Amino acid sequence: MTTAKETHATDKYPPGRYGRRREPQPRRRWLVFALAAVVAVAGLAIAWQLYRQYGPQDFEPQVQRFYNVTDDGITVDFVVRKEPDLRATCSVRARSASGQEVGLAQVDVPEGAEAQVTYRLATSDRPVTVEVPACGPLKTR
Repeated sequence: MTTAKETHATDKYPPGRYGRRREPQPRRRWLVFALAAVVAVAGLAIAWQLYRQYGPQDFEPQVQRFYNVTDDGITVDFVVRKEPDLRATCSVRARSASGQEVGLAQVDVPEGAEAQVTYRLATSDRPVTVEVPACGPLKTR
């Protein structure tokens, strides 16, 4: 009498039953390292661009207050933080209640690390707010 051979999970699969078995492929670790390096370089490039665009600027204006609001003007006090020996020009803009621009001027800022400026902006309609969106190096006219 012949006894049937039992197969266990640790034995090889019976030939032809589950299709052709493939040998394991060697790992490509160099590919993983190369992709990681590319991702790291791309991340650093993006971070650098964002830092240049949104990081510390040469001229940082900040509106302190605005007052004396009339139908034809508004007075604004603002501070510009910059290098002490630089002069700057800032855009000062007023907006009406509907959001339309009703006044715009280029204002020269004197030297000093923290230059304080008070400016009366003429407007074409009653303003509700004023802003200093940008400052740059003094332009010779």
